[in-house]
Amino acid sequence: MLDAEGAVVIANPFSGVQTDFVVESGGRSWFANCAWDGLGILAARGLDGSLNTTCVDCGGAVEVQVEERRVRGEAVAHFLLPAGKWYDDLAYT
Repeated sequence: MLDAEGAVVIANPFSGVQTDFVVESGGRSWFANCAWDGLGILAARGLDGSLNTTCVDCGGAVEVQVEERRVRGEAVAHFLLPAGKWYDDLAYT
């Protein structure tokens, strides 16, 4: 997705702008569009790493680790819309 000036805003699973979903691995970091995309960055690149964000309910830190292609840790992800509606307005979802 491009913004009004033609700059890349979303190149799934990567975000072209700063977001609250930060993926880290091997000293590098990327912004993701959501928690699902954050895990997708690690999966697509075959990397171990972490997804860090903030709970929208309580404001607490959330960190999910991926090690040897497995998600470690506990978190709850809330999707505002069913998956079939995600691409109706991708920047919103």
